[in-house]
Amino acid sequence: MRNRIRKNDQVFVLSGREKGKRGRVINVDLGKERALVENVNFVKKHTKANPQKNIKGGILEREAPLTLSVLMVVCKECKEPTRLGSKTLEGGRKVRACKKCGAVQE
Repeated sequence: MRNRIRKNDQVFVLSGREKGKRGRVINVDLGKERALVENVNFVKKHTKANPQKNIKGGILEREAPLTLSVLMVVCKECKEPTRLGSKTLEGGRKVRACKKCGAVQE
């Protein structure tokens, strides 16, 4: 699968429990085809206390990764979820571009 989602992209969730939410990509794992999105897909993790590492025990909430296939990049110009294409600028440099409005995504 060709990856068009990068770190710090604004994304829209297409399906699943978090459908319709938007967030910023924190991390992308290409090997597992997953992305960690800020304030989306919270799960509860039970942790045991460890006084040596100054870790309190209890139930923590944190983000879990989502698969890349349920994410769509949000265009910075038109603020809509869109597909991305490529555009070649003067000098031969290739950049990502919005399919709806044609804006360049840096």
